[in-house]
Amino acid sequence: MRVLNLPNTITITRIIIIPVFTTAIIYYRYDYALYLFIIAAVSDFLDGLIARVKDQKTVLGTFLDPLADKFLLVTTFILFSIYGLIPKWVAIIVISRDLIVLTGWFLLYMITHNPKVEPVIMGKIAIASQMITLIYILLTVNIKPLPPVPDILLFFTASVTALSGLQYIYKGFKLTNAL
Repeated sequence: MRVLNLPNTITITRIIIIPVFTTAIIYYRYDYALYLFIIAAVSDFLDGLIARVKDQKTVLGTFLDPLADKFLLVTTFILFSIYGLIPKWVAIIVISRDLIVLTGWFLLYMITHNPKVEPVIMGKIAIASQMITLIYILLTVNIKPLPPVPDILLFFTASVTALSGLQYIYKGFKLTNAL
């Protein structure tokens, strides 16, 4: 199977979008940032769907896809917290969870020599809620009559993100027979 297939090309394109998206935010081109973020979010859905439907899953894709998500989301949460578009505590929860998951993955790999960790359902919900929250923020910046981000959305996103981090920690302990 070819490594540079359509799903992996879409994932690589998503990674390439990140610096362009960052530039749009830095130069206050929130309209471009919105379009780029939506393209990145849709491509995240498409690359996985195409890989499954066309049976084009690769080792590179299973590594790059979640990495592309992390790069996009962490970059966006950092930028949005710096520019005052999102409370810093939400960004801290998201970034901390991703650092914990990444560190856990590395430790699991060192212990088990298995690079593959299956995603947990709470992790998928966390990623989806993060994407929705960030898109809503970009919409409110671009469409003035929209109300600011509801606190309930921020609390929900932070809560499912924290819970997914705990679920990954629990799963890691189970995989290493530490529990």
